[in-house]
Amino acid sequence: MSVRGAAVWAMAGQYLSFAIQFASSVVISRLFLSPAEVGLFSIALAAAMLVAIFQDFGLSRYISGLPVLEPEDILRCSSVALIFSLLVAALIAAGGFALAWVYGQPALLPIMLIIAATYLVVPFAVIPMARMGRAMRFGGHFAVNVGGAVIQAGVAVTLAALGYSSFSLAWATLAMGCARAVIAQGLCPSPPWPLRLDGVRPVLHFGARSSVLYLTGALGSRSPDLVIGKLLDLSAVGYFSRAVSLSDQFRMLVAGAIGSVFYPAFARIRDRGEALGPAYLRVCAGYSAIIWPGMAGLALCAQPLVRMLYGEAWLPTAPLLSMIALTEVMLISLPLVSDLPILLGRLNRLLAYNMIDTALSLGLLAFGCLWGVEGAAASRLVYGLLWLCLYWRFMHSLVQFDIRALLVIYARSAGATLAAIAPLALTYLLWAPPATIGFPALLAAVAAGGAAWLAALVVLRHPTLAEFGALAARLPLYRRFLPRLDPAA
Repeated sequence: MSVRGAAVWAMAGQYLSFAIQFASSVVISRLFLSPAEVGLFSIALAAAMLVAIFQDFGLSRYISGLPVLEPEDILRCSSVALIFSLLVAALIAAGGFALAWVYGQPALLPIMLIIAATYLVVPFAVIPMARMGRAMRFGGHFAVNVGGAVIQAGVAVTLAALGYSSFSLAWATLAMGCARAVIAQGLCPSPPWPLRLDGVRPVLHFGARSSVLYLTGALGSRSPDLVIGKLLDLSAVGYFSRAVSLSDQFRMLVAGAIGSVFYPAFARIRDRGEALGPAYLRVCAGYSAIIWPGMAGLALCAQPLVRMLYGEAWLPTAPLLSMIALTEVMLISLPLVSDLPILLGRLNRLLAYNMIDTALSLGLLAFGCLWGVEGAAASRLVYGLLWLCLYWRFMHSLVQFDIRALLVIYARSAGATLAAIAPLALTYLLWAPPATIGFPALLAAVAAGGAAWLAALVVLRHPTLAEFGALAARLPLYRRFLPRLDPAA
Protein backbone atom coordinates (compact mmCIF):
# COMPACT_ATOMS: atom_id res chain seq x y z
CA MET A 1 0.00 0.00 0.00
CA SER A 2 1.27 3.49 -0.84
CA VAL A 3 1.83 6.15 1.81
CA ARG A 4 -1.21 8.13 0.64
CA GLY A 5 -3.40 5.03 0.56
CA ALA A 6 -2.26 4.12 4.07
CA ALA A 7 -3.00 7.69 5.20
CA VAL A 8 -6.56 7.43 3.88
CA TRP A 9 -7.18 4.25 5.88
CA ALA A 10 -5.52 5.68 8.97
CA MET A 11 -7.53 8.90 8.82
CA ALA A 12 -10.79 7.04 8.19
CA GLY A 13 -10.20 4.91 11.27
CA GLN A 14 -9.22 7.94 13.33
CA TYR A 15 -12.25 9.95 12.22
CA LEU A 16 -14.74 7.19 12.96
CA SER A 17 -13.13 6.29 16.30
CA PHE A 18 -13.13 9.96 17.24
CA ALA A 19 -16.82 10.33 16.39
CA ILE A 20 -17.73 7.29 18.47
CA GLN A 21 -15.62 8.26 21.50
CA PHE A 22 -16.66 11.91 21.30
CA ALA A 23 -20.35 11.05 21.19
CA SER A 24 -20.04 8.70 24.16
CA SER A 25 -18.11 11.30 26.19
CA VAL A 26 -20.84 13.88 25.55
CA VAL A 27 -23.60 11.48 26.61
CA ILE A 28 -21.73 10.36 29.72
CA SER A 29 -20.68 13.84 30.84
CA ARG A 30 -24.02 15.48 30.13
CA LEU A 31 -26.32 12.79 31.53
CA PHE A 32 -24.51 10.54 33.96
CA LEU A 33 -21.14 11.58 35.44
CA SER A 34 -20.12 14.72 37.33
CA PRO A 35 -16.76 16.51 36.89
CA ALA A 36 -15.57 14.95 40.18
CA GLU A 37 -16.43 11.41 38.97
CA VAL A 38 -14.58 11.98 35.69
CA GLY A 39 -11.70 13.50 37.67
CA LEU A 40 -11.41 10.41 39.87
CA PHE A 41 -11.02 8.13 36.86
CA SER A 42 -8.62 10.59 35.22
CA ILE A 43 -6.29 10.41 38.23
CA ALA A 44 -6.28 6.59 38.12
CA LEU A 45 -5.72 6.48 34.35
CA ALA A 46 -2.93 9.07 34.49
CA ALA A 47 -1.12 7.11 37.21
CA ALA A 48 -1.55 3.83 35.32
CA MET A 49 -0.22 5.30 32.10
CA LEU A 50 2.96 6.45 33.81
CA VAL A 51 3.72 2.75 34.25
CA ALA A 52 2.06 1.60 31.04
CA ILE A 53 4.65 3.36 28.91
CA PHE A 54 6.76 0.21 29.43
CA GLN A 55 4.04 -1.93 27.83
CA ASP A 56 4.99 -1.28 24.21
CA PHE A 57 8.70 -1.27 25.16
CA GLY A 58 9.51 0.34 21.81
CA LEU A 59 8.47 -2.83 19.99
CA SER A 60 6.33 -1.08 17.38
CA ARG A 61 9.19 1.15 16.29
CA TYR A 62 11.69 -1.72 16.57
CA ILE A 63 9.63 -3.90 14.21
CA SER A 64 9.02 -1.03 11.77
CA GLY A 65 12.72 -0.16 11.70
CA LEU A 66 14.06 -3.67 10.96
CA PRO A 67 15.40 -4.00 7.39
CA VAL A 68 14.08 -7.58 7.29
CA LEU A 69 11.49 -9.10 9.64
CA GLU A 70 11.96 -12.83 10.23
CA PRO A 71 9.49 -15.18 12.01
CA GLU A 72 12.02 -15.50 14.83
CA ASP A 73 11.96 -11.73 15.33
CA ILE A 74 8.17 -11.80 15.67
CA LEU A 75 8.32 -14.52 18.31
CA ARG A 76 11.01 -12.70 20.27
CA CYS A 77 9.08 -9.44 20.23
CA SER A 78 5.84 -11.20 21.16
CA SER A 79 7.55 -12.93 24.09
CA VAL A 80 9.04 -9.68 25.35
CA ALA A 81 5.64 -7.98 25.05
CA LEU A 82 3.94 -10.72 27.09
CA ILE A 83 6.54 -10.58 29.87
CA PHE A 84 6.33 -6.83 30.14
CA SER A 85 2.52 -6.94 30.17
CA LEU A 86 2.68 -9.06 33.33
CA LEU A 87 5.16 -6.65 34.88
CA VAL A 88 3.12 -3.56 33.98
CA ALA A 89 -0.13 -5.06 35.28
CA ALA A 90 1.54 -6.00 38.58
CA LEU A 91 3.02 -2.51 39.02
CA ILE A 92 -0.29 -0.79 38.30
CA ALA A 93 -2.15 -3.06 40.71
CA ALA A 94 0.43 -2.48 43.44
CA GLY A 95 0.39 1.26 42.80
CA GLY A 96 -3.34 1.34 43.43
CA PHE A 97 -2.79 1.01 47.17
CA ALA A 98 -0.40 3.96 47.30
CA LEU A 99 -2.59 6.08 45.04
CA ALA A 100 -5.69 5.52 47.17
CA TRP A 101 -3.73 6.51 50.29
CA VAL A 102 -2.04 9.60 48.81
CA TYR A 103 -5.29 11.07 47.48
CA GLY A 104 -7.51 9.83 50.29
CA GLN A 105 -9.85 8.16 47.76
CA PRO A 106 -10.41 4.42 48.51
CA ALA A 107 -12.26 3.98 45.18
CA LEU A 108 -8.97 4.52 43.33
CA LEU A 109 -7.75 1.03 44.32
CA PRO A 110 -10.45 -1.06 42.57
CA ILE A 111 -10.35 1.27 39.57
CA MET A 112 -6.60 0.74 39.30
CA LEU A 113 -7.08 -3.05 39.54
CA ILE A 114 -9.51 -2.99 36.61
CA ILE A 115 -7.14 -0.85 34.56
CA ALA A 116 -4.27 -3.20 35.44
CA ALA A 117 -6.21 -6.12 33.96
CA THR A 118 -6.40 -4.21 30.67
CA TYR A 119 -2.65 -4.42 30.19
CA LEU A 120 -2.69 -8.20 30.35
CA VAL A 121 -4.30 -8.26 26.90
CA VAL A 122 -2.42 -5.35 25.32
CA PRO A 123 0.47 -7.47 23.88
CA PHE A 124 -2.04 -9.43 21.81
CA ALA A 125 -2.73 -6.22 19.88
CA VAL A 126 0.69 -4.51 19.95
CA ILE A 127 2.63 -6.98 17.81
CA PRO A 128 -0.06 -7.59 15.15
CA MET A 129 -0.55 -3.84 14.74
CA ALA A 130 3.20 -3.28 14.49
CA ARG A 131 3.41 -5.91 11.76
CA MET A 132 0.47 -4.42 9.87
CA GLY A 133 1.98 -0.94 10.22
CA ARG A 134 5.32 -2.13 8.88
CA ALA A 135 3.54 -3.64 5.86
CA MET A 136 1.46 -0.42 5.47
CA ARG A 137 -1.72 -2.51 5.99
CA PHE A 138 -3.65 0.28 7.65
CA GLY A 139 -6.98 -1.26 6.75
CA GLY A 140 -6.23 -3.61 9.65
CA HIS A 141 -5.52 -0.64 11.91
CA PHE A 142 -8.93 0.74 10.90
CA ALA A 143 -10.69 -2.44 12.03
CA VAL A 144 -8.82 -2.62 15.35
CA ASN A 145 -9.29 1.04 16.26
CA VAL A 146 -12.93 1.33 15.25
CA GLY A 147 -13.87 -2.03 16.78
CA GLY A 148 -12.24 -1.07 20.07
CA ALA A 149 -13.95 2.33 20.07
CA VAL A 150 -17.40 0.79 19.51
CA ILE A 151 -16.98 -1.65 22.39
CA GLN A 152 -15.56 1.02 24.71
CA ALA A 153 -18.39 3.47 24.00
CA GLY A 154 -21.10 0.84 24.38
CA VAL A 155 -19.80 -0.44 27.70
CA ALA A 156 -19.10 3.04 29.10
CA VAL A 157 -22.54 4.47 28.31
CA THR A 158 -24.38 1.34 29.46
CA LEU A 159 -22.59 1.08 32.80
CA ALA A 160 -22.76 4.83 33.42
CA ALA A 161 -26.52 4.70 32.85
CA LEU A 162 -26.75 1.82 35.32
CA GLY A 163 -25.04 3.92 38.00
CA TYR A 164 -21.50 2.51 37.98
CA SER A 165 -20.03 6.03 38.30
CA SER A 166 -16.27 6.22 37.64
CA PHE A 167 -16.12 2.43 37.37
CA SER A 168 -18.03 2.57 34.08
CA LEU A 169 -15.01 4.23 32.44
CA ALA A 170 -12.62 1.67 33.94
CA TRP A 171 -14.63 -1.35 32.75
CA ALA A 172 -14.98 0.27 29.32
CA THR A 173 -11.19 0.57 29.11
CA LEU A 174 -10.83 -3.15 29.84
CA ALA A 175 -13.51 -4.05 27.30
CA MET A 176 -11.76 -1.97 24.63
CA GLY A 177 -8.43 -3.71 25.30
CA CYS A 178 -10.02 -7.12 24.92
CA ALA A 179 -11.79 -6.15 21.70
CA ARG A 180 -8.62 -4.73 20.15
CA ALA A 181 -6.69 -7.89 21.05
CA VAL A 182 -9.28 -10.22 19.52
CA ILE A 183 -9.58 -8.21 16.29
CA ALA A 184 -5.81 -7.76 15.89
CA GLN A 185 -5.07 -11.44 16.39
CA GLY A 186 -7.82 -12.37 13.95
CA LEU A 187 -6.31 -10.13 11.25
CA CYS A 188 -2.63 -10.84 11.87
CA PRO A 189 -2.08 -13.80 14.21
CA SER A 190 0.98 -13.23 16.40
CA PRO A 191 0.61 -15.39 19.53
CA PRO A 192 3.37 -14.89 22.12
CA TRP A 193 4.12 -18.60 22.36
CA PRO A 194 6.15 -20.61 22.43
CA LEU A 195 8.26 -18.14 24.41
CA ARG A 196 11.49 -17.34 22.62
CA LEU A 197 14.05 -15.42 24.64
CA ASP A 198 17.24 -16.31 22.75
CA GLY A 199 18.69 -13.38 20.85
CA VAL A 200 16.51 -10.79 22.60
CA ARG A 201 19.47 -8.58 23.53
CA PRO A 202 18.93 -6.14 20.59
CA VAL A 203 15.21 -5.98 21.41
CA LEU A 204 15.89 -5.29 25.09
CA HIS A 205 18.60 -2.74 24.30
CA PHE A 206 16.34 -0.78 21.97
CA GLY A 207 13.34 -1.15 24.27
CA ALA A 208 15.20 -0.03 27.39
CA ARG A 209 16.41 3.17 25.76
CA SER A 210 13.00 3.81 24.20
CA SER A 211 11.25 3.24 27.53
CA VAL A 212 13.38 5.86 29.25
CA LEU A 213 12.30 8.25 26.52
CA TYR A 214 8.65 7.28 26.94
CA LEU A 215 8.91 7.70 30.71
CA THR A 216 10.24 11.23 30.50
CA GLY A 217 7.58 12.07 27.94
CA ALA A 218 4.84 10.49 30.05
CA LEU A 219 5.89 12.46 33.12
CA GLY A 220 5.28 15.64 31.18
CA SER A 221 2.07 14.60 29.41
CA ARG A 222 0.39 12.34 31.99
CA SER A 223 1.28 14.04 35.26
CA PRO A 224 -0.95 17.14 34.98
CA ASP A 225 -4.01 15.26 36.28
CA LEU A 226 -1.96 13.92 39.19
CA VAL A 227 -0.47 17.32 40.03
CA ILE A 228 -3.80 19.16 39.78
CA GLY A 229 -5.56 16.44 41.78
CA LYS A 230 -3.05 16.82 44.59
CA LEU A 231 -2.72 20.62 44.58
CA LEU A 232 -6.37 21.46 43.79
CA ASP A 233 -9.39 19.09 43.85
CA LEU A 234 -11.24 16.38 41.92
CA SER A 235 -13.55 18.84 40.15
CA ALA A 236 -10.54 20.80 38.90
CA VAL A 237 -9.09 17.54 37.54
CA GLY A 238 -12.39 16.82 35.81
CA TYR A 239 -12.52 20.24 34.13
CA PHE A 240 -8.85 20.15 33.11
CA SER A 241 -8.92 16.55 31.86
CA ARG A 242 -12.07 17.22 29.82
CA ALA A 243 -10.39 20.25 28.19
CA VAL A 244 -7.24 18.24 27.44
CA SER A 245 -9.34 15.36 26.13
CA LEU A 246 -11.27 17.58 23.72
CA SER A 247 -8.08 19.19 22.47
CA ASP A 248 -6.25 15.86 22.15
CA GLN A 249 -9.16 14.20 20.38
CA PHE A 250 -9.19 16.88 17.71
CA ARG A 251 -5.41 16.80 17.30
CA MET A 252 -5.39 13.01 17.11
CA LEU A 253 -8.19 13.17 14.58
CA VAL A 254 -5.56 14.11 12.01
CA ALA A 255 -2.13 14.10 13.59
CA GLY A 256 -2.51 10.72 15.28
CA ALA A 257 -3.83 9.03 12.18
CA ILE A 258 -1.24 10.41 9.77
CA GLY A 259 1.55 10.10 12.33
CA SER A 260 1.14 6.33 12.44
CA VAL A 261 1.89 6.25 8.71
CA PHE A 262 4.92 8.52 8.77
CA TYR A 263 7.33 6.39 10.81
CA PRO A 264 7.45 3.46 8.35
CA ALA A 265 7.30 5.95 5.46
CA PHE A 266 10.35 7.88 6.70
CA ALA A 267 12.09 4.56 7.36
CA ARG A 268 11.73 3.77 3.65
CA ILE A 269 13.14 7.18 2.69
CA ARG A 270 16.08 6.61 5.05
CA ASP A 271 16.74 3.15 3.63
CA ARG A 272 16.80 4.58 0.10
CA GLY A 273 19.39 7.13 1.20
CA GLU A 274 17.22 10.09 0.20
CA ALA A 275 17.11 13.49 1.93
CA LEU A 276 14.47 13.78 4.66
CA GLY A 277 14.10 17.58 4.50
CA PRO A 278 11.62 17.85 1.58
CA ALA A 279 9.39 15.14 3.05
CA TYR A 280 9.49 16.81 6.45
CA LEU A 281 8.41 20.13 4.95
CA ARG A 282 5.38 18.39 3.41
CA VAL A 283 4.50 16.97 6.81
CA CYS A 284 4.80 20.40 8.46
CA ALA A 285 2.66 21.92 5.71
CA GLY A 286 -0.09 19.36 6.18
CA TYR A 287 -0.11 19.61 9.96
CA SER A 288 -0.07 23.40 10.13
CA ALA A 289 -2.64 23.84 7.36
CA ILE A 290 -5.17 21.63 9.15
CA ILE A 291 -4.39 21.68 12.86
CA TRP A 292 -3.69 25.41 13.23
CA PRO A 293 -7.12 26.54 11.95
CA GLY A 294 -8.84 23.73 13.81
CA MET A 295 -7.22 24.54 17.14
CA ALA A 296 -7.72 28.29 16.73
CA GLY A 297 -11.37 27.66 15.93
CA LEU A 298 -11.70 25.31 18.90
CA ALA A 299 -10.26 27.99 21.19
CA LEU A 300 -12.64 30.61 19.81
CA CYS A 301 -15.81 28.52 20.11
CA ALA A 302 -14.90 26.85 23.43
CA GLN A 303 -17.62 28.51 25.51
CA PRO A 304 -20.63 27.79 23.29
CA LEU A 305 -19.27 24.35 22.41
CA VAL A 306 -18.90 23.27 26.05
CA ARG A 307 -22.30 24.71 26.94
CA MET A 308 -24.07 22.93 24.09
CA LEU A 309 -22.29 19.60 24.45
CA TYR A 310 -21.83 19.13 28.18
CA GLY A 311 -24.20 21.56 29.85
CA GLU A 312 -23.83 24.41 32.33
CA ALA A 313 -22.11 22.22 34.93
CA TRP A 314 -19.05 21.95 32.69
CA LEU A 315 -18.70 25.63 31.71
CA PRO A 316 -15.48 26.12 33.75
CA THR A 317 -13.90 23.84 31.12
CA ALA A 318 -14.27 26.50 28.40
CA PRO A 319 -11.43 28.91 29.27
CA LEU A 320 -9.15 25.95 29.94
CA LEU A 321 -9.99 24.50 26.53
CA SER A 322 -9.16 27.80 24.82
CA MET A 323 -5.69 27.97 26.36
CA ILE A 324 -4.88 24.29 25.82
CA ALA A 325 -6.06 24.40 22.19
CA LEU A 326 -3.80 27.38 21.47
CA THR A 327 -0.91 25.48 23.06
CA GLU A 328 -1.43 22.71 20.50
CA VAL A 329 -0.77 25.22 17.71
CA MET A 330 2.80 25.46 18.96
CA LEU A 331 3.23 21.77 19.76
CA ILE A 332 2.11 20.71 16.28
CA SER A 333 4.49 23.11 14.51
CA LEU A 334 7.39 20.65 14.77
CA PRO A 335 5.92 17.18 14.22
CA LEU A 336 7.67 13.83 14.75
CA VAL A 337 10.07 15.15 17.42
CA SER A 338 10.29 11.68 18.95
CA ASP A 339 9.94 9.48 15.87
CA LEU A 340 12.66 10.91 13.65
CA PRO A 341 15.44 11.04 16.28
CA ILE A 342 14.75 7.38 17.10
CA LEU A 343 14.71 6.44 13.43
CA LEU A 344 18.01 8.26 12.85
CA GLY A 345 19.79 6.83 15.88
CA ARG A 346 19.84 10.02 17.99
CA LEU A 347 18.05 8.57 20.99
CA ASN A 348 20.58 9.75 23.59
CA ARG A 349 20.26 13.39 22.49
CA LEU A 350 16.49 13.04 22.40
CA LEU A 351 16.52 11.77 25.98
CA ALA A 352 18.42 14.84 27.12
CA TYR A 353 15.94 17.14 25.40
CA ASN A 354 13.04 15.15 26.83
CA MET A 355 14.32 15.57 30.37
CA ILE A 356 14.50 19.34 29.95
CA ASP A 357 11.05 19.26 28.34
CA THR A 358 9.56 17.33 31.28
CA ALA A 359 11.13 19.60 33.89
CA LEU A 360 9.67 22.65 32.11
CA SER A 361 6.22 21.09 31.87
CA LEU A 362 5.93 20.01 35.51
CA GLY A 363 7.60 23.09 36.95
CA LEU A 364 5.36 25.48 35.04
CA LEU A 365 2.26 23.44 35.85
CA ALA A 366 2.93 23.41 39.59
CA PHE A 367 3.65 27.14 39.52
CA GLY A 368 0.45 27.79 37.54
CA CYS A 369 -1.65 25.88 40.11
CA LEU A 370 -0.97 28.75 42.55
CA TRP A 371 -3.66 30.60 40.55
CA GLY A 372 -6.06 27.66 40.41
CA VAL A 373 -7.00 25.50 37.45
CA GLU A 374 -7.02 28.55 35.14
CA GLY A 375 -3.39 29.19 36.08
CA ALA A 376 -2.58 25.56 35.36
CA ALA A 377 -4.05 25.89 31.86
CA ALA A 378 -2.25 29.20 31.28
CA SER A 379 1.04 27.53 32.14
CA ARG A 380 0.57 25.33 29.06
CA LEU A 381 0.85 28.41 26.81
CA VAL A 382 4.23 29.32 28.30
CA TYR A 383 5.30 25.69 28.07
CA GLY A 384 4.33 25.47 24.39
CA LEU A 385 6.46 28.49 23.49
CA LEU A 386 9.49 27.16 25.39
CA TRP A 387 8.96 23.69 23.84
CA LEU A 388 9.12 25.17 20.36
CA CYS A 389 12.34 27.03 21.18
CA LEU A 390 13.83 23.87 22.71
CA TYR A 391 13.29 21.52 19.76
CA TRP A 392 13.71 23.86 16.78
CA ARG A 393 17.48 23.61 16.39
CA PHE A 394 17.53 19.92 17.29
CA MET A 395 15.08 18.97 14.55
CA HIS A 396 16.86 21.15 12.01
CA SER A 397 20.16 19.42 12.79
CA LEU A 398 18.53 16.04 12.16
CA VAL A 399 16.41 16.69 9.09
CA GLN A 400 18.21 19.65 7.50
CA PHE A 401 14.96 21.22 6.35
CA ASP A 402 15.03 24.53 4.49
CA ILE A 403 14.32 27.13 7.20
CA ARG A 404 13.13 29.78 4.75
CA ALA A 405 10.79 27.33 3.07
CA LEU A 406 9.35 26.30 6.45
CA LEU A 407 8.77 29.92 7.47
CA VAL A 408 6.93 30.51 4.18
CA ILE A 409 4.76 27.47 4.94
CA TYR A 410 4.06 28.84 8.43
CA ALA A 411 3.08 32.22 6.96
CA ARG A 412 0.65 30.63 4.50
CA SER A 413 -0.83 28.41 7.22
CA ALA A 414 -1.23 31.45 9.48
CA GLY A 415 -3.06 33.27 6.70
CA ALA A 416 -5.38 30.30 6.20
CA THR A 417 -5.95 30.15 9.97
CA LEU A 418 -6.97 33.81 10.14
CA ALA A 419 -9.36 33.31 7.24
CA ALA A 420 -10.88 30.26 8.95
CA ILE A 421 -11.67 32.00 12.25
CA ALA A 422 -12.68 35.38 10.80
CA PRO A 423 -16.39 34.51 10.25
CA LEU A 424 -16.84 33.31 13.83
CA ALA A 425 -14.98 36.31 15.26
CA LEU A 426 -17.18 38.68 13.23
CA THR A 427 -20.29 36.81 14.35
CA TYR A 428 -19.31 37.34 17.99
CA LEU A 429 -18.58 41.01 17.34
CA LEU A 430 -21.60 41.96 15.22
CA TRP A 431 -24.34 39.48 16.08
CA ALA A 432 -24.20 37.14 19.10
CA PRO A 433 -21.42 36.91 21.75
CA PRO A 434 -20.09 33.51 22.94
CA ALA A 435 -22.41 33.44 25.98
CA THR A 436 -25.61 33.67 23.92
CA ILE A 437 -24.85 32.34 20.43
CA GLY A 438 -27.10 29.47 19.36
CA PHE A 439 -26.23 26.31 17.50
CA PRO A 440 -27.51 27.42 14.05
CA ALA A 441 -25.46 30.62 14.16
CA LEU A 442 -22.39 28.78 15.42
CA LEU A 443 -22.73 26.12 12.73
CA ALA A 444 -23.16 28.75 10.01
CA ALA A 445 -20.07 30.66 11.20
CA VAL A 446 -18.00 27.46 11.31
CA ALA A 447 -19.18 26.47 7.81
CA ALA A 448 -18.30 29.92 6.50
CA GLY A 449 -14.92 29.58 8.17
CA GLY A 450 -14.35 26.26 6.42
CA ALA A 451 -15.13 27.82 3.04
CA ALA A 452 -12.89 30.81 3.79
CA TRP A 453 -10.09 28.44 4.86
CA LEU A 454 -10.28 26.47 1.63
CA ALA A 455 -10.34 29.66 -0.43
CA ALA A 456 -7.32 30.97 1.46
CA LEU A 457 -5.39 27.77 0.72
CA VAL A 458 -6.04 28.31 -2.97
CA VAL A 459 -5.23 32.03 -2.95
CA LEU A 460 -2.06 31.52 -0.89
CA ARG A 461 -1.04 28.52 -3.04
CA HIS A 462 -0.55 26.39 0.03
CA PRO A 463 1.50 23.25 -0.79
CA THR A 464 -0.97 21.05 1.09
CA LEU A 465 -3.54 21.46 -1.69
CA ALA A 466 -1.59 19.03 -3.87
CA GLU A 467 -1.55 16.49 -1.05
CA PHE A 468 -5.30 16.86 -0.55
CA GLY A 469 -5.86 16.12 -4.21
CA ALA A 470 -3.59 13.09 -4.13
CA LEU A 471 -5.33 11.75 -1.01
CA ALA A 472 -8.77 12.31 -2.51
CA ALA A 473 -7.73 10.36 -5.58
CA ARG A 474 -7.29 7.33 -3.32
CA LEU A 475 -10.95 7.38 -2.26
CA PRO A 476 -13.15 4.79 -4.06
CA LEU A 477 -16.04 7.23 -4.60
CA TYR A 478 -13.68 9.82 -6.05
CA ARG A 479 -12.23 7.31 -8.51
CA ARG A 480 -15.67 6.05 -9.46
CA PHE A 481 -17.44 9.33 -10.17
CA LEU A 482 -14.66 11.73 -11.22
CA PRO A 483 -14.24 10.23 -14.74
CA ARG A 484 -17.97 10.78 -15.35
CA LEU A 485 -17.72 14.40 -14.31
CA ASP A 486 -14.57 15.14 -16.27
CA PRO A 487 -15.36 16.15 -19.89
CA ALA A 488 -11.92 15.01 -20.97
CA ALA A 489 -12.50 11.50 -19.62
